Formats: sequence, structure tokens, C-alpha cells
Amino acid sequence: MTFNLTFLDQYAPAIHDLVDQHVPEGVGVTRAAGIQRAAQLEAVRDADVVFTGWCPVDADLIDAAPRLRLVHKLGAGVDKIDVSACRRRSIAVARLAGGNAVPVAEHVVLLMLATLRRLPFVDARTRAGAWMKEEARGVNRQLQGKRVGLVGLGRVGRAVAERLHGFGVELVYHDPVRLDAGEEAELGLVHLELEELLATSDVVSLHVPLLPATRGLIDAAALAGMKPHAVLVNCGRGGLVDEEALDVALRSGRLLGAGLDVFATEPPAGSPLLTLPNTVVTPHLAGATLDNFAAVLERALANARSVLEGRPLPAADAVLDPAGAAVPG
Repeated sequence: MTFNLTFLDQYAPAIHDLVDQHVPEGVGVTRAAGIQRAAQLEAVRDADVVFTGWCPVDADLIDAAPRLRLVHKLGAGVDKIDVSACRRRSIAVARLAGGNAVPVAEHVVLLMLATLRRLPFVDARTRAGAWMKEEARGVNRQLQGKRVGLVGLGRVGRAVAERLHGFGVELVYHDPVRLDAGEEAELGLVHLELEELLATSDVVSLHVPLLPATRGLIDAAALAGMKPHAVLVNCGRGGLVDEEALDVALRSGRLLGAGLDVFATEPPAGSPLLTLPNTVVTPHLAGATLDNFAAVLERALANARSVLEGRPLPAADAVLDPAGAAVPG
């Protein structure tokens, strides 16, 4: 099968090598020359399929791609894709449900540990010549013995729960769809209402999609209701958290710290959260690992073939699946 495939994101050379290895012969590959608007619009001009990780796909971009039949998110969240505009053109929209769950879950645990130990701050001080062992002992915490609250229990939330079993923690969760008793027992989870989870958890980790109902979920009231000196970890979406209220809670000592991989505006230039010694921040890279990208790419390519051949997408990956999508011309 031949079609034109456009990658919107800017990748490291090693990822370009993987693309060259895994994209089959006959598929024309276009890489956007940059994240600037003109470069993105030019890149999709002849695209049948667009792959995007973090670059937005809005109505103007869709209008600039007359051949477009599929927009595929190389991840789970599609909040940066204008699904309504795709629906008007009968363009399919797909995601990779759980495709990045393992690396994201590992990163969540990493942020928990690094925040409890203030790892970047201690690292910077050590490199600067300070030897702050006893100073750090006065503020550092261990993970063992803590209650960890998971807000949302999709594929990533479950993967986090599985990885925390060896740390000797108590696991609680909140999700609108509760697991049955057998699944809860298997994962070692106890279901709580959100207010109780926030009030009693030493570490709170967010694993819900960004929807109108979840935007600002962790606002000033929610932060005030958290257990004193708790840690907040967010590898979901920045819009889940009121960042101004979080900044106040961290500066006042109300919270012990925060581990943040996502921000309301990315990059978060000028955010006061970047200046705090009790935050650990990373650039929305929880799912970005070299050794997972080949599997991500193969699955997305399989979904592209399904759409272009008029076959349905896998139910887990289908966001919008117009019938009979095919390559034009």
C-alpha cells in the first residue's frame, strides 16, 4: 500500500532512524521542518495520514490537508486534536490506548521518589560543592509506608499500581468506574471518594484525561483538602491542576512538593513553579523512550493501513472511525 505520511513533531536522530527502519517501502514520509505554523501547514499539504505526539492539529491544519484521511496521536490524549473538524471531513482520529503506559508509569514512580528526596535540588547543591546530608535528612521522605492515591485508573494508573507493590505502600484510588472486588484485591487497591483520597494520601498521582469535567480538578479547594505535607504528581495533563493555587500551596509549605511532567502551557516559560526547590519538573517526556517507539510506530502504521483500506480501527484506539475511509485519487 502506498500513501503519504507526515510527522509533525521534531524528533531526535535516533527516532528518525527508527522511522526509516519501520515505515514500509512505498510510504512517502514527510517530516515537518519545524513547529512554526508555516512549516506545519506546508508539511500536511499532501498528507493522507498525520502522526502527532504533542503538536496540535486544529481546523486550519486540517483544512490545509485536502487528502487527509487519518490523524493519529502517538499517545493517548487527543485534547490537542480538533475532533469536530475531523468529523466534518469524515477524517478518522486514532490514539494509542496504553501504548505508552509502561514508560509513563515508570516516570510517575520516578517523580514520586525524586520529589520525596528533592533529587534535582540536592544534585545541584552537591555539584556546587555543598555536602548537605544532614540538611537533607531533615526534609527527605521515603516512599515505604506511605498511602499513595491514584486519581484515575486507566492503563497508566493500573501500571503505576503494579509497579508500586514492591515499595511497601498502601494503594487507594478514585475512578468513576469502580473495579470489581476481585480486581481490587488483585491490584491491592481500595476505592475512595476523591475528597477522602486527597485528605488521607501522602502522595497523589493524576491519571485522568483532560475533559471539561476534569479541567482544574485540582484547584485551590482540592489542594486545601489534601493531607498536609503531601506530594502531588502529574503526568496526565497540565490543565488538570490550577497552577497558581499549586504555587501558593508549595511556597507556603502546605504541600511537601510536586513532580510535574505536564503544564497548562508548554513549554512553561516564566512559570514560578520552575523556580521552587520542592518541585521536580520534566518536559512532558514521561512516554518518550527510545526503546518503546518502535512498538508505538508499528501499531500506528497498522491503524493507518486499516483506515486507508476501509477496515475499522481497533475499538481501544478509535476516537473517530468514519466508515470506508480510503486514500483519495
